Amino acid sequence: MFIIRRSRVEDVSALFTLARMVYFINLPPDERLISKKIAQSRVCFARVAAGVEDREEFEAAPAAISGLGDDESDVFMFSIEDTDNGGVVGTSQIKAQMGGPGNPNYAFRVFQREFRSASLGFGTTHLVARLHEDTTRPTEVGGLIIQPSYRGHRDKPGRLLSFVRFHFIGLHRSLFGERLLAEMMAPVSSAGDNVFWDHIGRKFIPVKYSEADRFCQHNRRFIDELLPKEDIYLSLLPLDVLNTVAQVSAETVPARRLLERLGFAYKGFIDPFDGGPHLEAVTGDVALVRDTRWTTVAGTAPESKRTTHAIVSVMDGDAEFRAILQPVQIDSGGRVLLAPEHLEALRVEKGDTVGITPLTPSPSQSTGKGSGATSTSKPAAASSKGTGGKSSSKPGASKQARGSAPQSTKTASKKPTRNGVAPAPRKPRKPIENR
Repeated sequence: MFIIRRSRVEDVSALFTLARMVYFINLPPDERLISKKIAQSRVCFARVAAGVEDREEFEAAPAAISGLGDDESDVFMFSIEDTDNGGVVGTSQIKAQMGGPGNPNYAFRVFQREFRSASLGFGTTHLVARLHEDTTRPTEVGGLIIQPSYRGHRDKPGRLLSFVRFHFIGLHRSLFGERLLAEMMAPVSSAGDNVFWDHIGRKFIPVKYSEADRFCQHNRRFIDELLPKEDIYLSLLPLDVLNTVAQVSAETVPARRLLERLGFAYKGFIDPFDGGPHLEAVTGDVALVRDTRWTTVAGTAPESKRTTHAIVSVMDGDAEFRAILQPVQIDSGGRVLLAPEHLEALRVEKGDTVGITPLTPSPSQSTGKGSGATSTSKPAAASSKGTGGKSSSKPGASKQARGSAPQSTKTASKKPTRNGVAPAPRKPRKPIENR
C-alpha cells in the first residue's frame, strides 16, 4: 500500500537520492536546500492545521525559514511512502501562489505575426515570442517525481502523487488561486543542457541553463533586467530548435496527458528559459477539486461493499497529513466506510472527520472525472488519533516559480531500504514528472 504524507526532515536523504537520479527543476540535488524546503512546507501545513484558511492572512504570516527565495513562502511538499518497506519513492508539491504585484512571474507569449506584400502578391507568417509578466498569483502544481522503477506499478503511485495536490486544494480552496498552472519540462540533454536556452536565453544571460535555473531559486529580477522586451522571431531558429518550442520530453508526455485529461490546456505561453509549455486550468473546473469534500468516518465495510475508489485524507492538530487511495463505501448520508487496515493507516476511527475525493471509474481507468459529490465547507476541526509520525540522468537546479501565463483560462519487494529509498522491483525506467 502507498500512503501520502507531508514531507519530513527524515525524507531528506531519500529525496536527495531521487534528485541525483534525474535532472529535476523543483528538487535540487542539494541536501541543505531540500531541508529548507521541507521546513518551510512544515510551516505551511502547521498554519492550515491551526485553522488559517484565509489566503491573505495565510500569506501575511511570517515566513519563518530564511535562505529561500521570496516565492518559496507557501509551498506544500508531499512524500509518498511504500508501506511494504517504509521507503519514500516520490514527491510532489503545491505552491499556493506564484509571485504577485512587484514580483511577477515570467513567460514568453508565443503568437504568429503575418507580413504581406501587395506588390508581390504574397506574404509570410512568423512565430514570435514576447516576454510576459504575470502578477495574477496563480497556484502552481508541480514538483512531481516518482522513483523510476515505480513507473508502471499496478497501484499507480505516480497518479496518486499527482491527484493528492488537487485533493488538498479542494479541501482548502480559499488558500489557492482561481487559476492552476503547471510548467512542463522541455527536453534536456544528459549533460543538463537545453537547445532553446542555448539559442535564445544564453545570448542575453551568458551562463549555462542549469546555472540560470539556480539563480531563479533566489530571485527572478535578472530576467527582467537581461531578457529583451522586444519581439523575438522564433522563425529564425534552426528547424530542430524551433520544433522543440512548447514540446515536452518523452518522459514528461504521460504527465502532460494526465493533466490535459484533468482539463489543463496550453494557452500559448512557454518557459522563457527552456521553451517548455505552460499548461493551465480554472481551479473550480477541475473535477478533482470540485468533487472534494469533508465527511465523517462511519466505520468499516467488507470488501464487497467497498466499490468506490477514493482519496481519503486526514490532518491532525500536529500538522501530520496522511492520504490514501483505496476502495471505500459511501453510505446514503455521504459518510465513508473503509477497510480496517486503511483506518489504521490513516490513524482514524469512527466519528473522525476526513477529506474525500471519490474517483469514478477506478484509478486504473480514471480520467480525472469525479463522482459529482457536492463540496462542503470544512468543519471546525478535523480530528484523528495519534500524531503520526525535466528528466534526464543528470541533476539540476531548482526552478520552483519562474514563469507563468496570464488570464484565466503548467510493488516493491519487502527488502530493507537504502537511504530511505525503496529498492527497485524491476529494471528502472524514467520518471513521469513536471517541474
